[in-house]
Amino acid sequence: MTGATGSKVAVITGAGSGIGRAVARAFLEAGHRVAACGRRPEPLAETVGDHAGGLVVPMDVTDPVAVTAGFDRIRAEFGRVDVLFNNAGGFGPGGAVDEISLADWNACLAVNLTGTMLCAAAAVSIMKQQQPSGGKIINNGSISAHTPRPRSAAYAASKHAITGLTKSIELDGRPYKISCGQIDIGNAATAMTGRMSQGTLQADGELRPEPTFDVAEVGRAVLLMAELPLEATINSLVITAAGMPFVGRG
Repeated sequence: MTGATGSKVAVITGAGSGIGRAVARAFLEAGHRVAACGRRPEPLAETVGDHAGGLVVPMDVTDPVAVTAGFDRIRAEFGRVDVLFNNAGGFGPGGAVDEISLADWNACLAVNLTGTMLCAAAAVSIMKQQQPSGGKIINNGSISAHTPRPRSAAYAASKHAITGLTKSIELDGRPYKISCGQIDIGNAATAMTGRMSQGTLQADGELRPEPTFDVAEVGRAVLLMAELPLEATINSLVITAAGMPFVGRG
């Protein structure tokens, strides 16, 4: 891996929109090479634009064959992987634990948790073997990894699990100079959070508008985590819209 100011190879999942797009563009604009990964090539191409260091890699993170093929292509094109931002995910089914189907539960965990594991495993395998070895993995948790919203049993469970996975990767990666941190994001303004300004269900059952913040700030935050030298790491970072009901939620 290069130094804090050098060009790195970053793999961004869920890069076709929202947080993933903002992070991918932040890396590209900082001069890094970026593999933009996601299920649909057209939005990925829009994310990369005309940046020479961009690579579109269609990939379903729930498919182990697709993940292996995607990372093989990235290594063939760029020679190494310095950073993985595990961002692909979704809110999953809305409902209490007794109101969601097993199929919906499994689908949510397949993307949010198993997809993160598969991509981390592929990245770690490359990071161990490359010369110089090492790298950084940054997992997109959520403030729901700390405090759930009502009627989000599947999503909250998947994001709490990400915290355990993050710590395990960090621990097991130490001998290879591989670190793993987690960024927990609250109310970044994307298509997924557009409804929050109209009203979001609170713990007391009321609907209230919530503030949001520019998703570009998430790109800056992930870039900060990634550009630290291997000798330093940010284990956990929480970024939220100022004044949102998170601290003291409920």
